[in-house]
Amino acid sequence: MDWLNLPPLTALRAFSALAEAGSVVEAGAKLNVSHAAISQQIKALEDHMNLSLVDRSGRQLMLTAQGVELAEALKLGFGVIARSVEALTGADADRPLRISTTPMLAAAWLMPQLSGFYAAHPGTSLTISTTPEVEPLEPGEIDLALRYGDGNWPGLEAEILIRSPMVIVAAPQVIAETDVTCLSDLRSFQWLEDVGTSEANNWLREFSGERDRRAGVTQLPGNLLLDGARDGQGLAVVVRSFVEADIQAGRLRVLLEKDDAKGYYIVTRPGLRRPVLKTFLIWLKRCAKECTPGRII
Repeated sequence: MDWLNLPPLTALRAFSALAEAGSVVEAGAKLNVSHAAISQQIKALEDHMNLSLVDRSGRQLMLTAQGVELAEALKLGFGVIARSVEALTGADADRPLRISTTPMLAAAWLMPQLSGFYAAHPGTSLTISTTPEVEPLEPGEIDLALRYGDGNWPGLEAEILIRSPMVIVAAPQVIAETDVTCLSDLRSFQWLEDVGTSEANNWLREFSGERDRRAGVTQLPGNLLLDGARDGQGLAVVVRSFVEADIQAGRLRVLLEKDDAKGYYIVTRPGLRRPVLKTFLIWLKRCAKECTPGRII
């Protein structure tokens, strides 16, 4: 690395704080310096790089395209440094492990398995955030995300946890003797779906486009969707491995299945991992291997 050509660390830190805070006043407060000092550091950085990083033409400072690119690189770099310092010094030892996951994965798979983790690792604190939205993995915030997709999240590390096809299922009494060969055969049935955006809703939209809703749709939280399907309240889209036991026992019938090679991934930031994160990842991967019927890897 050519250390002599790198801009001063103080200037890079000031610019990163500005990009995060959105104003020189807030950036100064974050670094406990005056806003004038922030402005001076950023001007020095622009002079050093011979680039315009901030657009000052409007009432509010905006980053230029080059500024946005540098801010993203600094966010990643400073984030790795911060996590390494926390892990090496033990500063984050008492902070609960924060996990972001979708409501469907939490209800159908993760929560039923957690008693085994607590039994093996008593005293460990976890905070689980269930949301269909993709939450950012910021230093000091989310440590681990369990996301559905193809594993392509730039700047993050992704490792497959569960790969299993999506299926449309219903209780046998709902579908009766109906012969199902395509989605149009299901237009007269009531549907169950997650509230908001979810991996199941996205899959169905990609699979079929706009669905015929004349028969009615019941929207409910992901943790209630499987119970509703088992009780015969309507058709549902689920990950097959989550209902494999129901299928084998005859409680649910697979109506349509389409494997698009997607799955649930373990998503983490690059860099040094906290001890509690390492411990949880070892357990998580072993649990997926041992406790997930129909899992395809």
